[in-house]
Amino acid sequence: MSLGVVEVAKIAHLARLAIRAEDAPAYARNLSAILELVEQMNAVDTSGVAPMAHPLDMAQRLRPDEVAESNQRERFQAIAPRVEAGLYLVPKVIE
Repeated sequence: MSLGVVEVAKIAHLARLAIRAEDAPAYARNLSAILELVEQMNAVDTSGVAPMAHPLDMAQRLRPDEVAESNQRERFQAIAPRVEAGLYLVPKVIE
């Protein structure tokens, strides 16, 4: 699929992008090249390929789920501007 300057101007308008008229032909060439690459990738038969989340067959290393800090709730609430019943009081922002 090949895009022209008119299509690039329409796309830029829809995306609310300001582009200079002298840059439009370069954008048209670049976008056309991207669309051609997508067409090539769509032409490949992937019916026997299982979807995967990552190209490498690796498991993510996870850290142990253990407490690393002590409870400092009282210390933090002591320096808070307003606290009531163990909760931080903040100004109302939505009416």
